[in-house]
Amino acid sequence: MNILLIEDEPKVAAFIKKGLEEQFHQVKLAYDGNMGRKLALEEDFELIVLDAVLPELNGFEVCKQIRKFKKELPILMLSALGTVNDKVNGLESGADDYLTKPFHFEELLARIKALDRRRTTVLPGTVYEVADLQMDCYRKTITRAGNMIILTVKEFTLLEVLMYNKNRVLSRTYIAESVWGINFNRGTNLIDVYINYLRIKIDKGYDKQLIQTIIGMGYMIRD
Repeated sequence: MNILLIEDEPKVAAFIKKGLEEQFHQVKLAYDGNMGRKLALEEDFELIVLDAVLPELNGFEVCKQIRKFKKELPILMLSALGTVNDKVNGLESGADDYLTKPFHFEELLARIKALDRRRTTVLPGTVYEVADLQMDCYRKTITRAGNMIILTVKEFTLLEVLMYNKNRVLSRTYIAESVWGINFNRGTNLIDVYINYLRIKIDKGYDKQLIQTIIGMGYMIRD
């Protein structure tokens, strides 16, 4: 893969770059937010690995600006900021995954592989339907009863997993691995937070509630 690494700590950057290149990835480095944003928008990459705390322009803002122009480009955010609010902030900024420092390099590799799998699995023209809810995976649009619904990148991914598995109960572990990558910290309430976000956008104001909680088992979306 052709990867852009935006990381201001020289030792961390060198460690990640060396490890990725040993796995036969091509890596270009940027040491501040402005340079990272410029490279991400001007050149073609298959993945961005982005530190949250950067000089000149922080990683959250870099992520938002990349997302405006490159909605499909996978972004993995790295940060020493590890609270649920920090993770939500990173994912709401447009990151596809969020890995807290310090981390094992094997976990970084596994998450990169997971993002690459998700990048290549959705076929153009794929449309999912549940009752009056429709998702167009190619156009990245969501409608319910003809009304357009705006979702963040992570909300879209979560809804896609639910709709692909409609009428099937999904465990929290399955959702965590499918949406946030393996070794997701299941002790947090991030899944519940995002399910609630979806309910507000998908079900609020409609008589029929599509997103269901199956107590003790997980979540499902059903006709």
